[in-house]
Amino acid sequence: MAFIDARVPVRFAPPDTITAGDAVLIEGTAPEPEGHPVARFTLPVTGHFSGCACCLPRGPVAEALSRLFQARARGEVAFFRAVMAVPATAAGETAIRAALAEDVFVAACFRAG
Repeated sequence: MAFIDARVPVRFAPPDTITAGDAVLIEGTAPEPEGHPVARFTLPVTGHFSGCACCLPRGPVAEALSRLFQARARGEVAFFRAVMAVPATAAGETAIRAALAEDVFVAACFRAG
């Protein structure tokens, strides 16, 4: 029996590799590629690492991916088959990987790909 993983893959790639049908997850204020659904996140400057229970109920990456998925489900953005992650820092990449592994909603809708 074959298993199909229907979760949306999240890939780490430079902005110039974004193709039709991709959404984009951007850390910070980098320019948005035209014609693609975009979600942004900014890591907190103070406090503990993003998403710990004492500072935030959920991390900024989990919130951004949740907003993006809900916008797709409501038809507010074009349907996308993958998300291209464009972190600006090593901490941003770590936060994205942590959200994919640790946030219940994000892990149910997205996968590292």
